[in-house]
Amino acid sequence: MQNLDTLQSESQQSESQAKSSIFDDRLGGWRKTKDKLANITITGGGMAVLMAILLIFFYLLYEIMPMFKSANIEAVSRYSLEQKAASKNGDTLYLAMEEQAEIAVRLQSSGQIDFFTANSGKKVKQYQLPLSSQLTAFALNSEQQPLLALATGGDVLLAKPIYKISYPNDQRLITPVMEYPYGEEAISVSRATITQLAVRDTEEQLLLLAAVDGQLEGIRLVKEEDFLSEEIVLVEEVLLLPELDINIDWLLIGPDQRWGYVVSRQGDYRVINLNSEQIVDSGRLITQGEVTDVRLLLGEISLMISTDQGEIQQWFMVRGDGEPPRLQNIRSFQGSDSAIKLAATEHRRKGFLTVDNDNQLAIYYTTSGRQLLSESIADASAPISQLAIAPRANALLTQQANGEFGYWLLDNEHPEISWQALWEKVWYESYPEPDYIWQSSASNNDFEAKYSFTPLAFGTLKAAFYAMLIATPLALCGAIYTAYFMTPVVRRKVKPLIELMEALPTVILGFLAGLWLAPFIERNLPGVFSLLLLMPVGVLIFGFCWSRLPDGLRLRVPDGWHAALLIPVVIAISWGCIAASGIFELWFFNGDMRAWLTHDLGISFDQRNAMVVGAAMGFAVVPTIFSIAEDAIFSVPKSLSYGSLALGATPWQTLVGVVIPTASPGIFSALMIGMGRAVGETMIVLMATGNTPVMDANIFEGMRTLAANIAVEIGETEVDSSHYRVLFLAAFVLFLFTFVVNTIAEIVRQRLRKKYGSL
Repeated sequence: MQNLDTLQSESQQSESQAKSSIFDDRLGGWRKTKDKLANITITGGGMAVLMAILLIFFYLLYEIMPMFKSANIEAVSRYSLEQKAASKNGDTLYLAMEEQAEIAVRLQSSGQIDFFTANSGKKVKQYQLPLSSQLTAFALNSEQQPLLALATGGDVLLAKPIYKISYPNDQRLITPVMEYPYGEEAISVSRATITQLAVRDTEEQLLLLAAVDGQLEGIRLVKEEDFLSEEIVLVEEVLLLPELDINIDWLLIGPDQRWGYVVSRQGDYRVINLNSEQIVDSGRLITQGEVTDVRLLLGEISLMISTDQGEIQQWFMVRGDGEPPRLQNIRSFQGSDSAIKLAATEHRRKGFLTVDNDNQLAIYYTTSGRQLLSESIADASAPISQLAIAPRANALLTQQANGEFGYWLLDNEHPEISWQALWEKVWYESYPEPDYIWQSSASNNDFEAKYSFTPLAFGTLKAAFYAMLIATPLALCGAIYTAYFMTPVVRRKVKPLIELMEALPTVILGFLAGLWLAPFIERNLPGVFSLLLLMPVGVLIFGFCWSRLPDGLRLRVPDGWHAALLIPVVIAISWGCIAASGIFELWFFNGDMRAWLTHDLGISFDQRNAMVVGAAMGFAVVPTIFSIAEDAIFSVPKSLSYGSLALGATPWQTLVGVVIPTASPGIFSALMIGMGRAVGETMIVLMATGNTPVMDANIFEGMRTLAANIAVEIGETEVDSSHYRVLFLAAFVLFLFTFVVNTIAEIVRQRLRKKYGSL
């Protein structure tokens, strides 16, 4: 019976074990399934994040790469004008195209104007200008405002080609006409024959300069409105210009009618102030060879000097500190060894084209200092005699010596960009010296775009530096105290409260910093600086006094709660410093610290400055650094601390010698993540600074960062324009910067982990 009971018991036990084994197998299988699902999900999420980053990287490259593509031209057609439209006895003086590059215009020395289709040469219209005699000189107001000045003897006729657009049957029709804005009667400028001519027309007055018998003559026609008829009346003023001692081979006038330029083929020049009618500068443009062409660049500020040595030079007027204005050589381009024969300037950008004696076409851009294209466009047997570029810089029109025309398509979308324009000093027009400038737009069409990333990168690092300068000691000291000295009960309340600060929108911080903090700091500058000086001293004095109290009183405060005693001390010191700000300002700064900084120390002060940004961004970065650093310090095994204390080390020695080295990888990661947060911050910098892209380490000056610049300007740009793509390039630079910083941080973190991992 006993054996039977034993057998039954063993049978039940084995059955129970079998059931338990089956349950364990099922449970183990389910656990394995969950582990696999978790592994797949986590791996998939990580891969998705990496793919998203790669997609951002390649999309930025996709938007950026077109900027670095070289210019390209494509021949479309070659033709000769119809016999009736082409005069056999007239040389071409002027060749141009209208806005759409559909209609071209040619002025011949006989006074005949031919309008024809640019790509086929089909005749559109023909005019004969009402000239009293043979042309002796010709001048153009500008490529943007093509007012033609034609001299016959001592008289000048002014004519202007106009293109009227209509849409009959929903088809665009361009109708060219010739207008005479000052009448079909020629204006008398001189009694002798004019050999060189310059014209400049503005809303206020018309200016004509003429070379007569080797000297200058000129008249100014001031436009005045008649009080009764409200018609424009021209009031003539004769200019008394100085005598010249050089040949007048080129004669030009600046856009504001202030400067007159006289250049000889030998390279001598004279600059005349047309207001005072005096020579203000003279000298020589070249040291060897001869000048072959002189053109005014877009905006008529710069002179483009072409030589028979294949060199093109850019000159413009520069005024130094306390010095009279002078003509300065800014930059040079060496096109080829052959002489430059023709030059043409773009209508809306600071680019220009040249053709040399070998019929080699070259395209340049002044601001970026780049040669964009060099290509032969004709045989040596038929040299190029005229060159014109479309207003949109998308087509070229050439005329050869044999009368044949060529129509070319030009692809040159982004000539403004180069390494020099982005990162090096550039000498911009009207600036006294080379400088780093960001100025992407202006109110006029003659603007020279300035795309220097250097002040933006400087502003980014400046903002991050001052933010980290404020955030790092506060966050790290708070993390050390919270993780190492604070009791668990208090820690469970303090840590989430500080981490909750990170949820505060940065736009709110920027709003408060710009509208409240910046004026507050400006009004209480002495109090703010005294607070920075007295707060550490006051805390140390309080700590010293506390250590001298009787043990019975000090021991009443539990360990880990001592920080609460500092709250009234901090409040009292802060209130006292701000309340005494006016007294400090009266005692030490004659009642105005801002004026003392500006006038006595020469330090400029801007209300929204780096100090305000540092305080606001520091407040935003503190939770990030604190949270990661606190977790790293708290995660140090307690056995290491207890072992150090058991060996006789004090708590501070244990903290410095054991805890911090062990947690150093996490602390370093916290600092790098905090720096990345500061570098990429947008709204605080956008609202708490003047957003001026200046390079000044002064804590009282503002700045503009890469991120803020993108936020400010991306909504104002034309899609696919150079400005648009430059902003994507700024985003790419910011992306690379954070990538490099994080890579360096990871390398350092791994080395720290390897070094202190054995503790």
